[in-house]
Amino acid sequence: MKRAGSEVGRIAEFLGLRRSIVGLLAMAVLVGMGEHMAEQFLPLYLLALGGGFLSVGFLNGMDNLLGALYAFPGGYLADRLGTKRALLLFNLLSMVGFLVVVLVPAWPAVLAGAVLFLSWTAISLPATMGLVARALPKDKRTMGVSLHSLVRRVPMALGPMVGGAFIGVWGVELGVRLAFVAALVLALVAAILQQVLIEDDRKPGEPRAAQAEGNPLRLWKEMSGDLRQLLVADILVRFCEQIPYAFVVVWAVGTAAAPGPVTALQFGILRSIEMATAILVYIPVAYLADRGQKKPFVVATFAFFTLFPVLLLFSRSFGMLTVAFVLRGLKEFGEPTRKALIMDLAPEGRKAGMFGLYYLLRDVIVSAAAFGGAFLWSVRPEVNLLTAFGFGAAGTLWFALNGRDLGPTPPGGEPVTRRRA
Repeated sequence: MKRAGSEVGRIAEFLGLRRSIVGLLAMAVLVGMGEHMAEQFLPLYLLALGGGFLSVGFLNGMDNLLGALYAFPGGYLADRLGTKRALLLFNLLSMVGFLVVVLVPAWPAVLAGAVLFLSWTAISLPATMGLVARALPKDKRTMGVSLHSLVRRVPMALGPMVGGAFIGVWGVELGVRLAFVAALVLALVAAILQQVLIEDDRKPGEPRAAQAEGNPLRLWKEMSGDLRQLLVADILVRFCEQIPYAFVVVWAVGTAAAPGPVTALQFGILRSIEMATAILVYIPVAYLADRGQKKPFVVATFAFFTLFPVLLLFSRSFGMLTVAFVLRGLKEFGEPTRKALIMDLAPEGRKAGMFGLYYLLRDVIVSAAAFGGAFLWSVRPEVNLLTAFGFGAAGTLWFALNGRDLGPTPPGGEPVTRRRA
């Protein structure tokens, strides 16, 4: 028994499973289940309520816009209120939104409620990353971010199946409303667990308002040159991702007039292969990144983003598309490392706010890629894919030349800083 306990302790230490991290992971699973079993079917619900296709388009546009705009206030509130209180506030807002959808079966009310819960991930992500940075030493931060990313994929896989079962039994209208009831209950349980397990980061007598910065222009001035270099590279690489993003399924499955090389079912299998690849690389990469230099892993991730549209261009069969989607899954290779690097480069006392500002700037700028991608695809699909490759290559090269490198971090210690590889 004692040996088994020591093994569990070693595994917990290896994964960075501190009490606050366990609370964070429990919240990710519970809130994520509600999100993916209910929100995934909102378009069907809107149509069933008579909202029409315009309401679905408005919902999608609102999701993208709020995802960008919520990041900074989410970080500001986390710095001002403390992570524990901020996460509770975000959960309560989502619960109010769920309640509106449950109680008022009308499409305008659904859209109004969606404003409160639609971008929960975006508004809570800065607080989540701030919690990881505070709860874990620097030699465990990448592991903490990776574990969070991995656990989030559990409800991504299970939630739609449960929500689909609700609709299969009770129909669209009642099934979606009952799914939101379940989401409300899960969010309540998550709020209770996070308050019990997550430790308070407010020290007695410490004025949080003095640390928080609500003006993004002033906060921008505090962003280090190294973090700005990463931001520039990240924006270029995200253009590479988003320009062809909506058209990947069109390339693979095709249209009624011009069928593609695979069926819709095979495309679903390809997405599963992509997700499985991402899950397999999280933990080993996090272990290596925490003990070595972070920059090579971020450069590798940017390279995988860059190569995907080129490989897609030459993928005209299920076999080649399988290789392409394995490569697409590998884009998660250094994503947790990149997030950990943002937290390392952000100033103390401003980590959540700086993370939110980073994502605000990145996502607002990159949102233009979707419109540009549609124009390029209408010219020729090859033009779209090669343009995406060009942006990715520029971002990868920019970070390889100008990005900050962090050397090996001793347990509980500070990393060695190198400017260039």
